Amino acid sequence: MPPPAGRDIAPAKGKLGVMLVGLGAVSTTFIAGVENVRCGGALPIGSLTQMGTIRLGKRTEKRAPKIREFLPLARLTDLVFAAWDPIPDDAYTAAKKAGVLEPQHLEPVAAFLNGIRPIPAAFDRNYVKRLTGTNVKTGKTKRDLAEQLRADIRTFKKTSGADRLVMIWAASTEVFLTPGPAHQSMEAFERAMEQNDPAIAPSMLYAYAALMENVPFANGAPNLTVDIPVLERLAEERKLPIGGKDFKTGQTMMKTVLAPAFKARMLGLAGWYSTNILGNRDGEVLDDPESFKTKEESKLGVLEYILQPDQ
Repeated sequence: MPPPAGRDIAPAKGKLGVMLVGLGAVSTTFIAGVENVRCGGALPIGSLTQMGTIRLGKRTEKRAPKIREFLPLARLTDLVFAAWDPIPDDAYTAAKKAGVLEPQHLEPVAAFLNGIRPIPAAFDRNYVKRLTGTNVKTGKTKRDLAEQLRADIRTFKKTSGADRLVMIWAASTEVFLTPGPAHQSMEAFERAMEQNDPAIAPSMLYAYAALMENVPFANGAPNLTVDIPVLERLAEERKLPIGGKDFKTGQTMMKTVLAPAFKARMLGLAGWYSTNILGNRDGEVLDDPESFKTKEESKLGVLEYILQPDQ
């Protein structure tokens, strides 16, 4: 029986529009980093697509081209950015307030960052209780907000000249939600949006809008978001990639590095203590018990999966 045919990957031509939900510490560091690399002011340290390699053939052949030379990936010079945020600060002001970047990495790209102003956000304090903002959308129903987000996507694609788009959730952790009846079918989901059902979180509105506009969606927070049957089915029907369950750059990365070693050596683990020392709004948001529970469930799940204590 012949192996299944591989999927053809179209060449990465033209501009790639990156639409970020949230213009805080994460997004501004990402945008400023890309622009610094494009200007020759920094190296893309830690970037798999820019510095990672892939081995071809046998090890003795010593063939290991960079991934970006082997796969049809967008060039950094082809990236264009947009973002939503309930706080009206431009990217430069937001980056200065976040305090992640040193002046030598921020000031050379200040003019570029000044030009990125946030689109009014679909924001609801019921889901992120420690934040407030004035740069927000209004609508009678959540369906109205979702349609406004779809319009934002179409407008950005047209005005930026982007050939392709991707959406990344880089906003705050929402309150803890579990899948329910409103998440099972498109009919139920759209009815729930029209009825302002609390089961429909803002992140779900963004994901729905992205998929309806044929835009892939990546989730950089532990929110429920696309981990529901209706959006998984929509992504499958439209052949769009969805993924992500929080970024893995700090504590989660350390857990996934150390925990397998403890498991392999069968070392008992009585507990795992973590301290988050954060200088941005993430710490403020997680001060709310409901948002913290979302993060906690995600982090504990990583250890449960790796350590498998019942086996």
